[in-house]
Formats: sequence, C-alpha cells, structure tokens
Amino acid sequence: MTTNGEPALDAAPQLNVLAQYVRDLSFENRNAPRSLMPQNDQPAINIQINVNANPMSAEEFQVELTIEGDAKTKEMTLFKFELVFGGIFRIAGVPEDSIHPMVLIECPRLLFPFARQIIANATRDGGFPPLYLDPIDFVALYRQRMAQAPAEGGGPALTQ
Repeated sequence: MTTNGEPALDAAPQLNVLAQYVRDLSFENRNAPRSLMPQNDQPAINIQINVNANPMSAEEFQVELTIEGDAKTKEMTLFKFELVFGGIFRIAGVPEDSIHPMVLIECPRLLFPFARQIIANATRDGGFPPLYLDPIDFVALYRQRMAQAPAEGGGPALTQ
C-alpha cells in the first residue's frame, strides 16, 4: 500500500546501459594501394553477425555483438573487418520468462547503431566509402537461434 491507501504498483521494467566498449576492432586493407584504385565491378560485400550474452549477476548482463565482413572483387579482397562491440546492461522488474529475449534482442538492438558507426568510420578511414550496415532484425535472429537450440540438443541458453 502507498501512503494514500492505494495498492503499490510493481516496479516498472527497466533496461539500463551501464557501459559500452570495443573489445576487438580489426581492419585489413592488405592490397592497398591497389585496392583503392577504381574497380571494374561492384564489390561483393559479405557480413556475419553473432550475439553472445553472459549473466554477470541476477540483474546484470554482458552482451556482445560480433560483426565480421569483407568486400571482394573478382580480382582481390578490398578489405576485411572484425568488430566485437559490447555492453553491460541492468535489467530489473522484468518477468523471468522475458529476460532471455530482452537480453538477446533488445540489448543488441541498443548496441547496433554504435557498432554500425564504428564500422563506417573504419572503412572510411581505410580509404573506402563508409560502409553503413543495414538494420538487423534481432527478433528474426533470436527466433532462428531458438529454432536451432532444440536441434542441437539443448534448450535456449543465455550464452549463444
């Protein structure tokens, strides 16, 4: 009960970003300066994204996005990159069955714009036009991972 005699409401759900960090950033332009010359064809760009999460306490979670990619023409690899960008999140007032999707969907969604900008800056600083990654559907990525979990003999673990 509150002081005015009304029932107290449950604490509102909270998702707080406590820290963000770059764990690893690598950019390779091994064929420079030849790779910076005008190319005859558009490069093929390949991107892979992975989400990993680990509980640090009952309410705090470490979440990391690993984004790897490259740009290739028929003749050569123009560039390669790898970024591991993470955050520490506090989640409170959320039902137990909602924590897993919140950690693996909402937390990466909050990290992604910062990781996207780091990659754009790295490609620009490497001598290429900035590579702006398309938005990621973390709900679809989560569903895909959860569909794979039973096939791999395990349930949905927090660490992916």
